[in-house]
Amino acid sequence: MTFDVQLLLLALAPLFLACVLAEMIYWRRRGRTDIYSWPDTVCNAGLALLHQGADKLAWLLVLPLYQLVYQHRLFQFDQSWGSLLLLFLGQDFLYYWFHRASHRVRWLWAAHSVHHSSTRMNLSTAFRQSLFYPLAGMWAFWLPLAWLGFAPQLVIAIVLINLACQFFVHTQSIPRLGWLEYVFNTPSIHRSHHAKNPRYIDRNYAGVLVIWDRLFGSFVEESAAEPCDYGTVKPVPSVNPWTVSISEWRDMLHEVRAARGWRQRLQLLFGPPEDARPASATDRTPQSR
Repeated sequence: MTFDVQLLLLALAPLFLACVLAEMIYWRRRGRTDIYSWPDTVCNAGLALLHQGADKLAWLLVLPLYQLVYQHRLFQFDQSWGSLLLLFLGQDFLYYWFHRASHRVRWLWAAHSVHHSSTRMNLSTAFRQSLFYPLAGMWAFWLPLAWLGFAPQLVIAIVLINLACQFFVHTQSIPRLGWLEYVFNTPSIHRSHHAKNPRYIDRNYAGVLVIWDRLFGSFVEESAAEPCDYGTVKPVPSVNPWTVSISEWRDMLHEVRAARGWRQRLQLLFGPPEDARPASATDRTPQSR
């Protein structure tokens, strides 16, 4: 099934690109030249290619570990629709905690910050991913699913499907969607997540379902009175995919080398990102970006 899903996602690539082009034309015709810029869009594409290469290699390397864990599974799930639905819910739940940790643990934020570093919000922003997610340990968050009894290939397939669904929430073209906002992650909900306004920082971690944010107190509504200001508190003034990829890692490791004592080093590596932020930024908000 994993192979089939990868082929499906490859087949959907033209659809994703067509959506980006359509959105670009949509905003251009309305005079909104600020939504897209060619340097930013090309950078997003370059980051996507780097991420895809690293992601495929990472799955090849960690799949034996998943299979080892699966051998000691607690239950045996088949490939029925009921089991697949349960797997989808479990993976989306774990994605929520991965995403939340990625904003509160600097080691994870070093990778995830790439996705937030653009000052624009459009469908191409969904392509803006880090090739260092495997190094950060993203793959480890799905291991409990194999231990529970879901076949590793199915776990990987659901992870890929979940991430593909999130492509469509990276847009300013779609307004709020009424009752759907109570169940699903929507463009409005995700726009707030990408904003660096104090009201929005470290909120709305949803993958596909927003119920986890509502259950665990991390939900915030997009407000017309406070338009989203996209990007990170610590800007990354570059459109070079490699520079964007290593920016936070470089800063983090530089600060670790300059630190005094292991306690401070560990805090810089695994504490909240704001612990390393300049005082002026920290004073604005106690949150991560």
